Amino acid sequence: MRFAVIADIHGNHLALEAVLADIRAQGIEDIVNLGDCFSGPLTAGKTADILLALDAVTVRGNHDRYLIEQAPETMHASDRVAYEDLSAHHLDWLRSLPFTAVYRDEAYLCHATSANDNLYWLESVSPDGKVHLKPLEEIEAFAGGIDFPLILCGHSHIPRAVRLSDGRLIVNPGSVGCPAYDDDLSYYHKVEAGHPFASYAIMEKSGGVWVPTFRQVVYDHQVMADLAAQNSRADWASGLATGWLR
Repeated sequence: MRFAVIADIHGNHLALEAVLADIRAQGIEDIVNLGDCFSGPLTAGKTADILLALDAVTVRGNHDRYLIEQAPETMHASDRVAYEDLSAHHLDWLRSLPFTAVYRDEAYLCHATSANDNLYWLESVSPDGKVHLKPLEEIEAFAGGIDFPLILCGHSHIPRAVRLSDGRLIVNPGSVGCPAYDDDLSYYHKVEAGHPFASYAIMEKSGGVWVPTFRQVVYDHQVMADLAAQNSRADWASGLATGWLR
C-alpha cells in the first residue's frame, strides 16, 4: 500500500503542480491533503482549481477555516489576498471539508492535532522563540483514543516522523508551498526550511510497517517569490526565494 501526503500548499499553484508531477512520476495515484490550501499572497484561485479537480481526501486547516469564518475586513493579509482570489464554489468546497478524516481504515488525518487546528502536534516553541521536538510523552498525549497505525498532520511545515511507544507512527510531510514563515503563537518564532523546494511525503506499508519517504521538489520558486513581492509581502518573497526569512 502506497500513497502520497501533501499539506500546507498556501496558494502556491506552481509548487503544487510540481509536486503532483513528481507524485505521478513515482507511479502513485492516491493522495491525501492535510489542509491550509489557499491562504497566501500568491495564486489561490489557480490552486483551488487544481485541488478541486484532484478530488483528494482533504481535511480543513486553520487558514482554510479563517477564509470561511472571518469577514474579509478582519482577515490577516495572507487570508484576505487569498479570499479575494477565490470564487464562491471554492469557498463552498472549503466549507464541505471535515476537521478530521480516516483514509482506508489505516491513516488518521488532521491538520494540526485531533482537537485543535492551530496547535503544533510534534513541536513546541520556547519563550526565546526556538522551535523544537516535543517530549514523546506530550506527543503521545494528543494521540489518545486514535486507534490507527498511522497518524498524519501538518501545520508546522516541518517534515518529521515520530514513532510512538506502541508502534503507531505520526508523520508531518512538510509544506508544499511555504518553506518559511513566522508566527506569534504561543511565542514569536520562525520556521525556516533553509531551502526553497516544495516538500511532501510518500507513505508505504511494507511488512506491516508504515515507512515515510520525504521528498523535496524543484520548481520555479522565483516566479512565486516575485509575485509575493508584487503583493507587498517581503517576508513571503524571502521565504519563497531562499527558505529563510530575511
